[in-house]
Amino acid sequence: MILRHLALFLLTAPLVAGAMALGLILSQGPEVDPVGSGAGAVTTDTTGAFAARALFTARDGATLGYLSWGVPEAERVIVALHGSGGHGGWMAGIGAALAETTGAQVVAPDLRGHGPAPIRRGDVDHIGQLEDDLADLIAHLGWAGREVVLLGHSGGGGLAIRFAGGAHRSLIDRAVLVAPFLQHDAPSALPMAGDGWAHVLTRRIAGLYMLNAVGITALNHLTVVQFRYPPDLLTGPAAPFATRNYSYRMQFALAPRRDWQADVAALPPVLLVAGSADRTFRADAYEPSMAPLVPEGRFAVLAGAGHTDILGDPRLIDAVAAFLLD
Repeated sequence: MILRHLALFLLTAPLVAGAMALGLILSQGPEVDPVGSGAGAVTTDTTGAFAARALFTARDGATLGYLSWGVPEAERVIVALHGSGGHGGWMAGIGAALAETTGAQVVAPDLRGHGPAPIRRGDVDHIGQLEDDLADLIAHLGWAGREVVLLGHSGGGGLAIRFAGGAHRSLIDRAVLVAPFLQHDAPSALPMAGDGWAHVLTRRIAGLYMLNAVGITALNHLTVVQFRYPPDLLTGPAAPFATRNYSYRMQFALAPRRDWQADVAALPPVLLVAGSADRTFRADAYEPSMAPLVPEGRFAVLAGAGHTDILGDPRLIDAVAAFLLD
């Protein structure tokens, strides 16, 4: 009798778990037309949005674009990664400034699923594809004999950390993180405000996470995050560049792994800069939680700087230049 009940449990448990996962997924759908204050959006990106892109070919044959500043033959190349919902043009100001102050070539890719004309906006083919794309871009730029610096802001910072903890870590020599995303439950995380930049479908994510844990990935294309752009960016000239939704696989491709501490510990010498007025992440939480993991890490908090306006802060340029030229 006991064996019969055990066999019945083993047979039905996966079905029950699958039903629970599907219930969570179906219980929460995307908002119809989310708008908000756009606290996480870079609002001065029109020039960068329409700048001419150089092109490279990824390993799957896709053609992806990037912006470039400085001398292509420079001994140092900085790959600057935009934040969630953005494009390479969001990094135009810091890219041009760092090229001038450090003498480096600075490139800012439109991450797959972003930019002027992505194949599928807000989506990738699989988790890990953005890391492969970055490795292909670095190879395209010619990394042999050059110092390669990976710089990421917000979600782009999360991708930089993930890259350091992955298979391509040997391609980068240093990292610069600007108010990076660690994980939703990391010490740097803040509760999502009702009118915040990101509308996160938490129940749907939980259900998909359960399915992925047993190898079911067929629903990873579903939307799990929506970005509340301010109305002026949705009606202005750069509106076609707005990426408003992320699939499950895109959201996880941009974030460090669940064991984010292991990814952080794999970072090369790193500089982390955040602003004291950041309302997206806790600037004062980065150093206590990360410093023990990165002995060669440097940390700075810029008084009065916010989450997005920090990209245009001269103090950020000075800090990055000092780190790279040291």
